[in-house]
Amino acid sequence: MDLEGYSELSSDQLIDIYRKMVTLRLFDAKICELFAKGLLPGFIHTQEGHEAVAVGICTALRKDDYVVTTHRNTGHCILRDAPLNSLMAELFAKETGCCKGRGGQLQLTDFDRGILSISIVGSGIPLATGIGLSVKLRNTDQVVVCFFGDGASNTGQFHESLNMAALWKLPVIFVCENNLYAMSVPVSKSTSVKDIANRAVAYDIPGMVVDGMDVCAVFEAAQKAVERARKKEGPTLIECKTYRFGGHFYGDDWKLYRSEEEVEKWKKKDPINKFKTKLIDLGVLTEEKVKAIDQEVTREIEEAVKFASESPALTVEEAMKYVYER
Repeated sequence: MDLEGYSELSSDQLIDIYRKMVTLRLFDAKICELFAKGLLPGFIHTQEGHEAVAVGICTALRKDDYVVTTHRNTGHCILRDAPLNSLMAELFAKETGCCKGRGGQLQLTDFDRGILSISIVGSGIPLATGIGLSVKLRNTDQVVVCFFGDGASNTGQFHESLNMAALWKLPVIFVCENNLYAMSVPVSKSTSVKDIANRAVAYDIPGMVVDGMDVCAVFEAAQKAVERARKKEGPTLIECKTYRFGGHFYGDDWKLYRSEEEVEKWKKKDPINKFKTKLIDLGVLTEEKVKAIDQEVTREIEEAVKFASESPALTVEEAMKYVYER
């Protein structure tokens, strides 16, 4: 790991990047704990292991840009400044949630912050392309980031969208979070190419393969793609090679389709530990500051849990609001 891509960032900004990755990790750990206690409905899909991808990409964006994400989305929402209180309340299915308790993790959306979550595999890709067309028609220099997994790259929507975005030079950055598994199916058994980024060649757009466990490398790639999009030069496909440390969802028995040795091998590449070590070596971080960040973030998350748990539960009548018959 080097910090070449961060040459224009201050020590405070580097520490903020580290803090964001820690926030994503600790938020994931907390919602898994709450789900295990039966306090959260539905399913929980964590980003543990993906933090460098989320933070590296989103750090390159402006507040008026757009993010289209998947069911593995809480980190992206946090990075788009969704308040932890409303995000946690949504997972608790409370009216005070960002989607008034009706969306849960599968459909986390905050239009004011330009974020849209789509839980159906691959379906966010054409929506991001449509938002990109809107940007072009409005003649702004906004960009659209679309996160999706390796499994989504095998859908027709992926190919149709990349073709259209390339043809019309839309400002869309397609980010494939390749964590090697589409649920339980390894990418080696589902995908014909070694590098998904190679598929960009078919549409005559840049394709980049990035170490998704290295936040610096991800940020540097994102910067290049954002600059290209803002210049109205068209889309970019970035493939981030990453890994989810847990199962497809919390409670998934991942030992049925991968070995403990494989998981431990990837945990040695933990993006947070790698970045922390680098910043300490450079004198940007200290062990005392690391401990303080952990404590601050933990307190903020606990406050969000308190807010969510104390928010009133939906009544049956309230739960039926916004439901329409045709």
